Amino acid sequence: MAELLESEGFDVAVAANGQEGLELLGQMDQPCLVLLDLMMPVMNGEDFLRHVREDPALRLTPVIIVTASGLTPLPGTQGLLKKPFEMNDLFATVSAHCP
Repeated sequence: MAELLESEGFDVAVAANGQEGLELLGQMDQPCLVLLDLMMPVMNGEDFLRHVREDPALRLTPVIIVTASGLTPLPGTQGLLKKPFEMNDLFATVSAHCP
């Protein structure tokens, strides 16, 4: 997914788990969007989202859940991309938040 987005000109940062993601967000400028998988080691997506929403610096960061499960968007998120998804859906979702 990162390679696809980079090929379309987006700047992408990748974290292997929720804890790494929080550390990465603490070291960078405000991102235009977080694409969040719920199933991650160390810190799952729901815990990551809770930490982001409790952090005043990150509270307003748009978060899109990327999942294969039949979930509906979680409170505090701006949408859901269900796997498998079409590349055009990915690009449209990211473009809506990251001009």
